[in-house]
Amino acid sequence: MTAVAFADSSLSSVSAVSAAHPDGPLAVVGGDVRVPLVTGGDVEYAALDYAASAPCLQRVWDDVSAYLPYYGSVHRGAGYLSQLSTDLYEASRRTVAEYVGAREDDLVLFTRGTTDSLNLLAAALPAGTAVFVFETEHHAALLPWRRTADVTQLPAPDSPAAAVAALDAALAAAPADGPRLVCVTGASNVTGELFPVRELAATAHRHGARIVLDAAQLAPHHPVSLTGLDVDWIAFSGHKLYAPFGAGVLAGRADWLGAAEPYLAGGGASKSVTGDGVEWNGGPARHEAGSPNVIGAYAIASACRALTEAGPDALAARENALLSRLRTGLAEIPQVRTLDLFGPDSERVSVVSFVVDGWNSSRFAAALSAEYGIGVRDGLFCAHPLVRRLLGGRDDAPTECGAPDAPAGEQNLNAIRVSFGVGTPDEHIDRFVAAVRELVARGAQWTYRTDGGRCVPESDPRGPAALAGLR
Repeated sequence: MTAVAFADSSLSSVSAVSAAHPDGPLAVVGGDVRVPLVTGGDVEYAALDYAASAPCLQRVWDDVSAYLPYYGSVHRGAGYLSQLSTDLYEASRRTVAEYVGAREDDLVLFTRGTTDSLNLLAAALPAGTAVFVFETEHHAALLPWRRTADVTQLPAPDSPAAAVAALDAALAAAPADGPRLVCVTGASNVTGELFPVRELAATAHRHGARIVLDAAQLAPHHPVSLTGLDVDWIAFSGHKLYAPFGAGVLAGRADWLGAAEPYLAGGGASKSVTGDGVEWNGGPARHEAGSPNVIGAYAIASACRALTEAGPDALAARENALLSRLRTGLAEIPQVRTLDLFGPDSERVSVVSFVVDGWNSSRFAAALSAEYGIGVRDGLFCAHPLVRRLLGGRDDAPTECGAPDAPAGEQNLNAIRVSFGVGTPDEHIDRFVAAVRELVARGAQWTYRTDGGRCVPESDPRGPAALAGLR
């Protein structure tokens, strides 16, 4: 049996599974889960926090389940299952390479996620590298370079053209006598807006700099391509790409990675070890020390195949229709203000952040969950500089739900984010808009408090027994 046989084993069931899910071309695991409400009864859970972690595609779960009985150690075993698992792992690498449009001499590394990927690249930077990054980035793209490089932080742009102009000016003004790297997101994890990646890549290369794309939010919604976007590296996470099995990807140019010390020292990265020395492996093994996450890698490869076969254009068209439905509904509620960098007409993925006049955002999100069974995100979304800029907030502003609601006309201290994807039914979007409208009109029906940094219902009648079946 080969890796391809595993991938093909679930193909016959995919069409049947998808046909049984009328709200989208791809089914997700857990789409029929019901959750209890503090006000009594239960409701189908509306998972609208895809930007943090997307649910698992049914296709991915089927592929992983088919492989699990054959699971074995990777790269080091003489047994049949070990050899089969090794073949599967390396076939997954080739699938991902094809999905991201890798060049012939590019490396595809499996990591723990986008944060791990960007920290790995930061550790591999040549000495003296200057890094240029916008303050609008997620912390995973904003922080790793501070340990190893001279960082120029560019202010938040107010348009795609302004982003290109700001990078052009910064690179032109900086010394050009050493390696330089630009890091940029493909889509904001706060506003969902798309950055002009091709134009930024062309600008970087014109000044002799390289560019890495944080595709964590872009890859689940649009195809990403090293060659098509002309970027040097791409980083993304499986758990946002409908493959929540603990793996991520860093794909791109091999030279800096091949010249760097291994990201982790240990088995797999080492080719030969003596009492006083070590010879390191080249290629992907150099930065994949330890037992590889073959299940996570295979899950990502399965998701890449599923998204490709479903048709990126069809998926994007459906998401755009739902996004328009969501934004139109929120725009009809005067108390709601959505957050934008480039303006309301900018192109974006299915991520919307907003505040509600007169409400603490954490309490609003808690009420959506406890009273309506709708899961969203509240806070600063690991993009503190950007969210605080959009809100006009202070760096030391408290965000606990126990803080007073923001009086009408005054700033909120944090925001609410709603995000969705291929498995989201139309009804969940409609239910969310209706819940926002009802909360604004009549207020919460429960009281809430801060517990361990989370906003939770006071005297929650559901109790801890709700998770008893999972313990």
